[in-house]
This record gives sequence, structure tokens and C-alpha cells, in this order.
Amino acid sequence: MTIQQLLKEAEEKLKESCERPRFEAELLLSHHLEEDRTYLHAFDNHEVKEAEAFRVLVERRAKHEPYEYIVGEASFYDIELKVEAGVLIPRPETEILIDLVAEIIDKKNLRNIAEIGVGSGAISVVLARKFPKLTIIATDICDAPIKVAQLNLEKYKVDNRVHIRKSSILDEVNEAVELVVSNPPYIANDFKLEKNVGEYEPKEALFGGRVGDELLKQIVLDVKAKDIKYLACEMGYDQKEPMTQFFNDIGVKYYKFYKDLAGFDRGFVVEF
Repeated sequence: MTIQQLLKEAEEKLKESCERPRFEAELLLSHHLEEDRTYLHAFDNHEVKEAEAFRVLVERRAKHEPYEYIVGEASFYDIELKVEAGVLIPRPETEILIDLVAEIIDKKNLRNIAEIGVGSGAISVVLARKFPKLTIIATDICDAPIKVAQLNLEKYKVDNRVHIRKSSILDEVNEAVELVVSNPPYIANDFKLEKNVGEYEPKEALFGGRVGDELLKQIVLDVKAKDIKYLACEMGYDQKEPMTQFFNDIGVKYYKFYKDLAGFDRGFVVEF
């Protein structure tokens, strides 16, 4: 079967699961052939070897499995990260969080920070690459992200400065750190997610409690208790009001919220 024929077949198969079925069909075939998308257009009459193996990939995507899990990689910031089932797929919104944290690190000349919930290692890898003198302790409670994050640290040669620990929040972090960054679980337990997220991505990295902000508040309290000066966190689009009330209740010195590219409230920066 030719490239053109296979793409047409895959596009039809993906219509129910993808907003851009043709584009995703091309991405999957590019991955299968280990060629870029321009190759598909230039040689669309070429016969495809192992077409059945490609159809298996298409079938997985048709069942709403995230593209990133199928190909084993996710694009983030300026890097490609290994991901697999059990590891949260990094989102573009988190790039905003990184830029805000980078401003603080640069302005205050910080040297030691911590990340809560390392996931794929996205935040720690990017920050370590940006700041060659930075040391990071990254925590997670699950084995799958710890394993995958370690591989990504080694891939980008920052494993000598980013140290991963299995820990709930900061329980196993006793060293002095100047800032904590986190993209924690902040979705309410009963919130209905889209299939590609709810049925495939790890629930431990998504759901933050009955209301959703319970873990966020615990992180704030733990960071405050350890006398760490700065905290930067992602949050849900509807959590600005309860977090504002919480900051005022516990006497936070300074806080500001930031929005994502769609204009939704997406996170906060706190100075204790």
C-alpha cells in the first residue's frame, strides 16, 4: 500500500478521536517510517513496508490513547522528553511557569531549588539547562515518573545537578532550598476528563482531592513551614478565589497570579 493510500485510510479511522485526523495520521506515519512529514508529501506513491505495524499505531490513537504515549516522546520547551504510561505528559502551559521561575532564579541569583512532582522531569531538565550552576532536588511519590525522569536527566546530562527522591511533597528534603516549583495535581476527584486524559494519564498526577486544591494548600503550608522564600505553582483555572482566601488566612507576605495563553488563571507565585 502506498503512503497516500495509507494516510487516507488512517485519516478516516481517526475522525472520531482527533480534531485533526489527517495531521495526526501524518505524524504517526512519520514516526513509523522514521522520516519527517515533508517526505510523505514528496514520496506519496512509495510503498510502505510493514503497513500492519502502522495500522496498530493508528488503532491505538483511534481508542484515544495520547499520541505521546504511542511514540514514547513529548515535545516540550526546546527539548524532546521520553514519556510512557504512568507519567504525566508535559503541557505547553507549564512553559509559562518555567519562565516565571527562571526570572526569579536569575534576578535573585538562586542556586538551590526543589521541584515537587517531577513527572517526566520537564521542569527540572529545562531549568538545569538554563542555569548551569543550579542544583535541584526533585520529588515524586510514584516509581514510573522517577524512572522516566532519571532517563531524561541523563539524556540531557543534568543528572549531576538534579537529584530525584521518592517523597511526598518535601518530606525527604532536609537541605536548605531557596525556591520550590510544582505542577501538582489540582483537579477535583469527580471532574470528568476527556478520554485521552482520564483513561490514560496517571490519576496521581491529575486529581488533587475532593475539591481539587487540597494538595496545593498543603504544598503552600509545607513550603512556609520550611522557611523557603519562594513558591511557584500551577493551579486550576477556577482556583484563584479560594487560593486568595487561603493566602490571606495564613498571612502570606506577597502573592501574584498569572494567566495562560488562553487567558485562564493558571498559577501563582508566592514570596514568604
